[in-house]
Amino acid sequence: MAWRVTICFLAGLVPLSALATCGEDGFRVGAGIHDITGPVAEVRMLGYAMPFQVTGGLRNRLHSRAFVIEDACGDRAIAIAVADLCMVTQAVSEAVLERLAERFGDRFTRQNVLLSATHTHSGPGGYSHYALYNSSVFGFSESAFKTAVDGIVESIARAQSNLEPAVIRIAESEVADVGINRSLEAYRRNPADERARYDSPTDRTMTQLRFDGANRALGVLNWLAVHATSMGNRNLLINGDNKGFAAHAFEERMASGGNAAAPFVAAFAQGSEGDVSPNIHGGTDGGGADDFESTEISGGKQLRAALQLFAEAKDVVSGPIDSKHVFVAMDRVRIASAVDRATCPAAIGLSMLAGAEDGRGVGREGLSCAEPDSLLGRFACWATADDCQAEKPVAVTMGSKWPRPWSPSVLPLQLLRIGQLVVAALPFEVTTMSGRRLARRVAAALRPVGVEHVVVASLSNAYSGYVATREEYAVQHYEGASTHFGPWTQLALEQELGRLAAAMREGETLPQGPQPPDFSRWQFPAPARPLFDATPFGVGFGDVESDVAPAYRPGDVVEAVFWGAHPGSDSLIEGSFVEVERWDGDGWQLVADDADWETEMTWQRDYCLPAFACSLIRVRWYTDENAAAGTYRLRHRGMRRTKWLQRLLAYEGVSSTFEVDSAPIDAL
Repeated sequence: MAWRVTICFLAGLVPLSALATCGEDGFRVGAGIHDITGPVAEVRMLGYAMPFQVTGGLRNRLHSRAFVIEDACGDRAIAIAVADLCMVTQAVSEAVLERLAERFGDRFTRQNVLLSATHTHSGPGGYSHYALYNSSVFGFSESAFKTAVDGIVESIARAQSNLEPAVIRIAESEVADVGINRSLEAYRRNPADERARYDSPTDRTMTQLRFDGANRALGVLNWLAVHATSMGNRNLLINGDNKGFAAHAFEERMASGGNAAAPFVAAFAQGSEGDVSPNIHGGTDGGGADDFESTEISGGKQLRAALQLFAEAKDVVSGPIDSKHVFVAMDRVRIASAVDRATCPAAIGLSMLAGAEDGRGVGREGLSCAEPDSLLGRFACWATADDCQAEKPVAVTMGSKWPRPWSPSVLPLQLLRIGQLVVAALPFEVTTMSGRRLARRVAAALRPVGVEHVVVASLSNAYSGYVATREEYAVQHYEGASTHFGPWTQLALEQELGRLAAAMREGETLPQGPQPPDFSRWQFPAPARPLFDATPFGVGFGDVESDVAPAYRPGDVVEAVFWGAHPGSDSLIEGSFVEVERWDGDGWQLVADDADWETEMTWQRDYCLPAFACSLIRVRWYTDENAAAGTYRLRHRGMRRTKWLQRLLAYEGVSSTFEVDSAPIDAL
């Protein structure tokens, strides 16, 4: 164990005395990041459930960002991965844990691994084993599933390989004007005295951990409640939305002089975001001229708050590493504190079909059997009456579908402790007041043993809809209609989290509960990509169809179009479809690639002769006002599928050179 406690005498960010040795309060931390960009073309996106929202290009890459944290003696460890996904499905979670067990034995298990999603609605879907979440994608996408699993596993493996003695600091602040409560009418049904405890109808607290090694900052991990729906339901370009934007921008700021093998990692995780929208002007209006600008606005607010917390973090985290995990059959939880109160078999209400303010669907919100305000509402309540689901006019029951349920009911609940911080990981989207009640329950149980901060991490380890309070549920807005297990779901979670917290406080081990079923063999594949790629007569892969202009000013959009291949055949994981290069006098230097927000790649099918399987790839570089003057070019890379042997072969194309200068174009 000597290697665990030896500390090299290196000058750096952290005083030598602060890096604890075995037997003292202290930690070892590793950070890792890996690409999880799924199929870039012709796979339907997950989030808005819009069948026409099909991936058609890339604005920036998706990533899994992971941290492994262990105590100074190496006796206990936890792993937290935050993935740019709409949700971490149970299928992905189980596959990741299986793969980790193959590589690391019993180091990483359900007990101590937290897998969380940022909730971007601009990524490919089809990676669930449940029909509800694959229905809008028209089936299961093996490519999207494998890419997510591989990337999450590799991010954790990289974090494990990068472990080093570290100091963890915690800081919190209020982030104003980053979100609004999109279901204010439902929120206001909560008791007035309860609402009076809080300054805002949304949880505006950003809680952030800063990780520092002996001579460098390792990363940050924060939680803030706001939907990743700055991008609307007409967007077709893969991107990480506001949280992905903030994470990449933070990492770019820290990249100069960093360690390429162990880069700085910034993870922006979700909190109680169920009713919190980034579209602060209402509806789908995030304040920008378009969705991309709205994403920059929302992501920029989160970035600035995180940078400030990074600079100001002073409170050192100390205390134990701990974790508790159970599975709960959420469709049959009896509430011990009340008679005849229990959760229900899963069902969604009619108002769920209407969608939320961030992206409307069919119908309208608020169809409640408590207050049927129309002939349709009265008929719906008569036709779909379910005493267990109370006010909810049921649109679809999901818990008893043959041959398997449409959504999961056996679900994981988890608590992770890092010193004075506890993370309550839930497989739901939790509304603001639901999250506050759950956090209060956990905090009350664990405050006697030194816990000072509790965060609720929505969208963790699995996914099965929303959690609204009993009062919010009665209104049957989108969030209440999407609370699958009925009106007492929040109270059931409060009870079960209370059991977990008590077990953590007392050092007890709880039974794991029922195991989730495996439906991996029941999957219907989503529509496949073309069998092969082709180009028109006389044209090669990578040839330029439309070239750049000879000169641009900072702030202009540079564009070229290439004959290419279907990008769904290979996502170029850890590579790039797009590169912007600048001549420095000795050679071409990379300026930006498709992980950066300022680049864009769009795909378009061209029905060219003779094969009707041609692709046009449009590459754009959105220069900013600070773009350095010089000579540039655009490069496109891809993989083409051959007709006869079905091999994938690399190709690339390069635009003509162009100048960027602050002088008027006419003067160039």
